[in-house]
Parts: sequence; structure tokens; C-alpha cells
Amino acid sequence: MMEDGFEDLIASYIDNKVGISEHFLSDELANNLKQNLTHLNAASLLLAAGIGNSEKVSYDGAIRSDSIYWLDKKHNNVFEKEFFDKIDAFIIYLNESCYAGITGYEFHYSLYEKGDFYLKHLDQFKNNPSRKYSMISYLNSNWQEADGGELMIHQENNNQKISPTQGKTVFFKSNELVHEVLVTQNTRMSITGWLKSD
Repeated sequence: MMEDGFEDLIASYIDNKVGISEHFLSDELANNLKQNLTHLNAASLLLAAGIGNSEKVSYDGAIRSDSIYWLDKKHNNVFEKEFFDKIDAFIIYLNESCYAGITGYEFHYSLYEKGDFYLKHLDQFKNNPSRKYSMISYLNSNWQEADGGELMIHQENNNQKISPTQGKTVFFKSNELVHEVLVTQNTRMSITGWLKSD
């Protein structure tokens, strides 16, 4: 059931400030989204990821070295639509069960090649508090410990290392938890985004 993945995210979030659902995305959907990302990359459509928002963006490969491509309903991509439908359903569930007040979202594909990383950061901008929750869904089948690329979430007395295995989704408050992506030893793919309240 779809709600099982939703409840996994919310229950573990309430428990530990970090929600994790191991199978939020089906293998089929994850594989199709990964194929999309691979095609976009082959067509050189991914862009270097910046730091900051559109009003104040900078590019610094010493801080982050991944590439991104924004998802958009206007693309009329059947698999992105399936992903958005899942997010829409999760937001309804989240708003009803937790009174979260989420009114919108934004998501992008994220590609880390071997050697890429993203140093410690918070996801909320100083000049715009609209990002309420961060969500990351991973698209990496057969990920091994030696591949690295973990999401490291820093909490007092409890640093949590999360491997980017296929179908897994991670959920946390954007203004609360400092996190980083450790150096990856393999091509690492995900969809990363934010649930917003404007």
C-alpha cells in the first residue's frame, strides 16, 4: 500500500527527525526515472549545481560538484508524472496527519560522478524560508558500501550515515539538520527536492 511508505517516513521522522522509507519508490519507477536521468545526461542537459537560490546563486566546485536537471510537469514525461502523483498524495497525507501546511514543491534530478561530493550545508535559504522539508529519493541499484556517497546527517550526539540505495527516500526539516554528501566512488543518482509553504 502506498500509505505504508508514507507512514514509514512520518513515523521515523517523528522518532528521530529523519524520516526514512526503504521502498518509497517502486523498483520499476526508480528504474524508469534513472533511465530518464541517463538520457538527459547523455544529451548534455544537466547543469552544474549552484549554491543559493535564483536571487543569489554561486557555483563553487570546492563545496559541491554534482549536476542537476529540474523536473517540471510541463515536460509531460510519464515517469516524472508518476513521481509527482506520488508526491501529491504524500503531501495530502502529511498535511492531514501532521498539519504541515505544505502548498507546493520543487524537485530536480541529481547526478554525482565518481569523486563528487557536497560539503555540510542547510537546505533553507537565509533570504527565503519557504522550503519546509527536504526529500531525497535514490535511484541506485546494487549500491555497495565501498561505493561511498552516503548522506551524512549531523545531529547532536548522533551522526547518521544513510546509503543511497534504490527506492529509499529520506525526509527531514530543511532549516534544522546540517547534512552533506560524502565522496562517491560510483555514479550516484537521485531526485532531490523540497516541500514548500509559500
